[in-house]
Amino acid sequence: MGIARTWVFPILRILLVSLVAAALIKLAFFPDRSADSTPAQPTGAIVEPRAIAALGTITNDVVVKATVTADAAVPMKSTAAGTVNKIFVAEGAAVAQGDVVFNVKVPIERDPADSVDAEGKPKPAIYRYVDVTAPAAGTLSSLAVIAGQDVTIGSAAGTVAPPTFSVTGSLEPAQQYRLLNRPTEASVTITGGPAAFTCGNLRITTPLAGSTGGDSAAAGGNATGTGGSGSAASGTTATCTVPGDVTVFSGLAAEMTLAGGRADGVLLVPTTAVRGAAQSGTVWVSSPDGTTAERAVALGLTDGTQVQITDGLTEGEEILEFAPGAMAPANDGCTVYPDGSTYCAPAAAS
Repeated sequence: MGIARTWVFPILRILLVSLVAAALIKLAFFPDRSADSTPAQPTGAIVEPRAIAALGTITNDVVVKATVTADAAVPMKSTAAGTVNKIFVAEGAAVAQGDVVFNVKVPIERDPADSVDAEGKPKPAIYRYVDVTAPAAGTLSSLAVIAGQDVTIGSAAGTVAPPTFSVTGSLEPAQQYRLLNRPTEASVTITGGPAAFTCGNLRITTPLAGSTGGDSAAAGGNATGTGGSGSAASGTTATCTVPGDVTVFSGLAAEMTLAGGRADGVLLVPTTAVRGAAQSGTVWVSSPDGTTAERAVALGLTDGTQVQITDGLTEGEEILEFAPGAMAPANDGCTVYPDGSTYCAPAAAS
């Protein structure tokens, strides 16, 4: 054991150190290949990503944040000029459309030849009675007349609050491009409420220049008297009527899904590959020699990630995945369009 410690282990250590030193000398002064004559010259190449035009299915569902609102009260107006004779319904009572709320005593003008009796005395005045009815079913939320009051034709007499609700949400400009074929109903999910339900009588309205949001719907003829929301936001809005058998409350948050169309077996490319967002656009088609050529295409449905090509490309053609100047997805899940507008896809449910 003493011989090993004295001679064998020290010799082995010397041999190991010598081998390591020889290896380092080899790496430092005798490389396996000659050094590059131009080490500053880059050897990599930047290759632009490509995409292939392929057949697929696209569903154009536009999802917007919305709010449940009670439908606006319907005004009740006097239909005759005269004196309120009798009130039949008290404020706060339930009424059906057409119920008589009060009547108006209207004097009838006599013929001058029939204005006096045989004794030459003026004949008593004669009257007719005109009924003023509830313009809609609901609750008589206000009554602005009393018996004996003089009224004129068209004067405000009260309001009827219908027991119906609507769901209203604002549409971004880019979303309107996706709804060129206007749906007539929407699927609505109430936050913390019942399962998704079909909301009919869908109206998409835009205020006319110089008008208020509430007046534009009526001016445009796109909303009914009881279907409009009294708190519709400015800009383009989508509004639908909540079915009577669905229990909701004013102010609830909701999510409205508008079906803009579905297409199966159509040619699809990424939206990032197209300069343009609706109807027409431009793509850059790759050639076998590596060059690209600009080509006009016709656009169909889009879901915000893919877009349908209806003309200009064939299946299997290779294009640039990111067209120069095309819309590009942002880090927050939003898409910036060429006109400067931004569309943010809804977050996936957890």
